[in-house]
Amino acid sequence: MNSEGTAVVFPGQGSQRPGMGKDFFDDLAVSRQVYEEASDALNWDVAALCFEENDKLNLTEYTQPCLVTTEIAMLRGLQHRWGFAPACFGGHSLGEFTALVAAGVLPLAETVKIVRARGRLMQDAVPVGVGAMTAVISKNINTDAVRSVLAGLPVDLGNINSANQVVISGAADAMAEAQERLTGAVSAITNNEPLRFVALNVSAPFHSRFMKGIEEPFQAVLSDMGQGMNPDKAGRVTSNYTGAFHTENKDDCVRNLVRQLSNAVQWKANMDVMASSADQIYELGPNRPLRDFFKTIDVTVSSVISLSAAEKIFDRQ
Repeated sequence: MNSEGTAVVFPGQGSQRPGMGKDFFDDLAVSRQVYEEASDALNWDVAALCFEENDKLNLTEYTQPCLVTTEIAMLRGLQHRWGFAPACFGGHSLGEFTALVAAGVLPLAETVKIVRARGRLMQDAVPVGVGAMTAVISKNINTDAVRSVLAGLPVDLGNINSANQVVISGAADAMAEAQERLTGAVSAITNNEPLRFVALNVSAPFHSRFMKGIEEPFQAVLSDMGQGMNPDKAGRVTSNYTGAFHTENKDDCVRNLVRQLSNAVQWKANMDVMASSADQIYELGPNRPLRDFFKTIDVTVSSVISLSAAEKIFDRQ
């Protein structure tokens, strides 16, 4: 297929599900090889953890390598069967690491070890129950106003997902006051549009000041485990930290990945730059949380969550 002007985006943590990627594993040898490569790197059976009902799949240090493995297995299956060759790549939070593997910036074997260490650091940064994340949903949210309203609270703006959704992240015992403040300032935040709050099922306050303490050890992880990084290809991958495409500079790429931990995911900006660079965008992963975000900028995304979904999309082309 002609993939010029095509982008692919990868969802992050929270999109995992038991059985993810099994149809690709069963039907395509190239996809099986991805699971085998990841298993060899980690010294445990990644496919078994992805396919069976297992509580470990929702533990951050296991979730992260399982998701990266599954998404790359799906991508390589599409490349093999349909010649799928996107021109640019993006990923939400953890998905940025999948995007870097997809673009050839990071080797898969190194990356699954990196994200397992990342997941362990993120989980250990804050005791379970101390942190929380809450989605704030409305129309045309003013992010500067949100930051201003949260000033003085141990709560940060963790994700800017679209014009209509942000996520606040921080101390669990401050979330009620944060919601009260935001509701009280609704005229400044959304021109009096009602706010809706949805607590996220997470084990730590990701992309907040509470992750600042793990930046240095994670930089050491990247230095130790990311020696195969090829920054020459990074310019095709969006950075959650900057909102723009990565530069082709290794130090910049490492800095962006480290700072992503404790800063807001600039996903709205990522969508804008990808939409301006690509004629067609595909979402590839076990679930499709990113598709609705793209709708807010009037971009239609084709979601591939299974091999049968891929067949419906690509066999028509």
